[in-house]
Amino acid sequence: MSLNKLKLIAYKNNKYSGKGQSSCTVEINPASYSHSHQVNYNNTTSEGAPGTPLKFKGIPPETVSFEIYFDASGAIADSKTPLKVQIDRFKKVCFDYNGDIHEPNYLIISWGSLVFKCKLTSLDINYTLFKPNGSPIRAKASVKFEEASDVNTIAKEANKKSPDLTHKVVTREGDTLPLICYDIYGDSSYYLEVAKYNNIANFRNLIPGTTLYVPPIK
Repeated sequence: MSLNKLKLIAYKNNKYSGKGQSSCTVEINPASYSHSHQVNYNNTTSEGAPGTPLKFKGIPPETVSFEIYFDASGAIADSKTPLKVQIDRFKKVCFDYNGDIHEPNYLIISWGSLVFKCKLTSLDINYTLFKPNGSPIRAKASVKFEEASDVNTIAKEANKKSPDLTHKVVTREGDTLPLICYDIYGDSSYYLEVAKYNNIANFRNLIPGTTLYVPPIK
């Protein structure tokens, strides 16, 4: 079974339609990732009040953060590619200014059951290994992404209802079951149920052109 590697797919808008205009796949998967959720409350205390009642203010965007390594030391398969080229390739997809939309790209992070629509908000590169002449050959990047959805998606999330119809889907290049489940259900975690429903043994390798049936959520 081939190793499922973390993939970042770039889009020009927050509707995330089509196949994406570019993408990059990491050579070394993160050891872990953090998926942060937050709820904000107003807790202003009046002078002399014995306590502070919490009043709901809002739910800010979720964030995902992790660390990835770039390596040109010869230790991994992609190590023949110069370190700068590897980092520039990553930055072109995730960080660099896109002149067509006058801002950096919108992104989908796809790795296993994680499907996260977002934008990169923080990139910190730490160079950790060097040639005798001082040229870096290994780097660790600490990255943070913030959820970025369109207005309609946000409205649906505020009043989410389970789909009650069976959907017919013809897979395309780059499709994954978690990504398909996210698009239909708004939740990628149903991918194992969809795989079982369609008698798919290896959900990590979907063949383009395959017809899938995505059942209603019970």
